[in-house]
Amino acid sequence: MKAARGSRHGTRKKLRKKIREKFKPEDYIRMFREGERVAITIDPSSQKGMPHPRFIGKVGIVAGKRGRAYLVEFRDGGKQKTVIARPEHLRPI
Repeated sequence: MKAARGSRHGTRKKLRKKIREKFKPEDYIRMFREGERVAITIDPSSQKGMPHPRFIGKVGIVAGKRGRAYLVEFRDGGKQKTVIARPEHLRPI
């Protein structure tokens, strides 16, 4: 049988909280304005609104809001891409 290759394949180290890392409610209620620069950093304790792990560390601009999540636009490999992510997976720069 062929091995599964899901979206979390090979992310044992990426999607893991560091030891002594605590839950911070302010990360979940943080607000961003359009045009603000943000970095995509995934919080593994929250699965909702989590972008794909290949986008960890990318820096983009908030393009809009969709529900509780934000649209983040950035260039990746010469292409313009848009990621939908909740605020706990974004950090201001």
